[in-house]
Amino acid sequence: MSKVTPKFVPPVINDNETGWGPTGIPEQFKDMPYQPYAKSDRLGKIADWTGSTYQDRRFQNKYNSTFGVGAGNQFAYFHDEDESSFHLVDTTKIQRPMYQRARFRPNQRHLRTQRGQQRQGPGGNQQLKSSKSNRKIQRGGGRGRYDQRGQMKNREASVVVKADWRSIEEMDFPRLSKLSLPNIKEAEDVLKCGSLEWYDKSYDRVNVRNERPLVPVDRIIHTVTTTDDPIIRKISKTTGNVFATDTILATLMCATRSNNSWDIVVHKIGDKLFFDKRDNTFDLLTVNETSNEPQVDDPEMLNTLSLEATFVCNNFSQQVLKTGEDRHQFQEQNPFISEGEEQKMASVGYRYRKWNLDGGVTLVSRCQHDAIMLGPNGEIQFINVKALNEWDPRYSGGVDWRQRLDTQRGAVLANELRNNACKLAKWTVQALLAGSDQLKFGYVSRVNLRDDSNHVILGTQQFKPTEFATQINLNMDNAWGILRCVIDLCMKQPDGKYLILRDPNKPLIHLFDIPDNTFESDEEDSSEGEDDDN
Repeated sequence: MSKVTPKFVPPVINDNETGWGPTGIPEQFKDMPYQPYAKSDRLGKIADWTGSTYQDRRFQNKYNSTFGVGAGNQFAYFHDEDESSFHLVDTTKIQRPMYQRARFRPNQRHLRTQRGQQRQGPGGNQQLKSSKSNRKIQRGGGRGRYDQRGQMKNREASVVVKADWRSIEEMDFPRLSKLSLPNIKEAEDVLKCGSLEWYDKSYDRVNVRNERPLVPVDRIIHTVTTTDDPIIRKISKTTGNVFATDTILATLMCATRSNNSWDIVVHKIGDKLFFDKRDNTFDLLTVNETSNEPQVDDPEMLNTLSLEATFVCNNFSQQVLKTGEDRHQFQEQNPFISEGEEQKMASVGYRYRKWNLDGGVTLVSRCQHDAIMLGPNGEIQFINVKALNEWDPRYSGGVDWRQRLDTQRGAVLANELRNNACKLAKWTVQALLAGSDQLKFGYVSRVNLRDDSNHVILGTQQFKPTEFATQINLNMDNAWGILRCVIDLCMKQPDGKYLILRDPNKPLIHLFDIPDNTFESDEEDSSEGEDDDN
């Protein structure tokens, strides 16, 4: 017998040159649905047609796949087109529980009669009218940015965006709120200018029972922007490469707390940045900007309230000073005094300071003090004086200052922190940048709710800026991080003119590249008008 040699058939080997594993799908497995699974997945939901077997929340995800939502739809059943228009209507009445069913109340008619008699009694018509007006305010006016139909009203931007402006970057608030620049060294003083008056401590004893009228003070308060400051122009030749005022810096640092629209002009000249404000953009204070339900939608009324708040703050900061005593003089005179303004000049001290932000960035800013006072150990303390004003308790959380300020001052301040969080944060940042030792707040209210020209001082309160920043949850590391982010973004741009705009309806900041002659036509027109008058 002849030997039969066994035959060996070599298998087909698929060589994967890019990695390991199969290079294709075998023929017997083509067009077959595949669902990923893990060994830890539980099997037991095969006959659960309704999906409501396990109604307990603890077992809702018992049979979910490890690979996430949507991974287990390979073998799902989908209805055909003929069943897509089929709807099941349940006509059975819903049984209400016993506590929701209407029950007969024998005294209900008697109670209604009493309520009607109370409304029709002496002054009853006025009470009914006022209650109707309150309900109207709650339905319509109490929604702030929402109209009676519930639609959101869009705020107006602080400046109209032109067609030739090029958008460069958008910085949203969630990202900005996560930035941080810690370990900023203490600022160095470059120059001090101006003169300060002493604070009158008798105003610390003012309360609701011993209120004082707010007296208009005829004094001049300058609000000069960065590029119009002769001291900054002189300093920029030798020191620093980023220049701004404390108001502009505070606006940028507290950008994530703002709701209203604002804008800042940026000039990039070589390796230097100048942050400017347009005319009257930062001069007026905001009112109820961060309130949960802002009550005022009329732009004219908002402008009137802003004018009132600015008037109250400026007059209060000058009224609480000792005008007859000698002033504390800095090494230089006020750089903005003109001839004949020495007697009417407000108490203000300018401190030009610089910060080293690392990375070749040196910031120079003009900061401001409002007054001085003696500390507990006889040392001189620099203070910033600001005023909070009450114009109508019904539109500010229902907190009446005359009833709660002496007994519940913390509740009044908490209500102001809720309604004016951005304004208070900017005041705190300005005090920290200036190196002020104390921050004083005055509580000023209207004599009559309908009269916006007569006010009274109801009390004062004093804080250290660092402690107050902690109390209002103001993180200076995050504030410096936001400022450094804006500086780095502007430094990357070529020389030119730019605009930082806070979006009026979205929580983000725009950076626009604008022509060099933007905003200059208005200034030229105003100057030509003055020349014609002369």
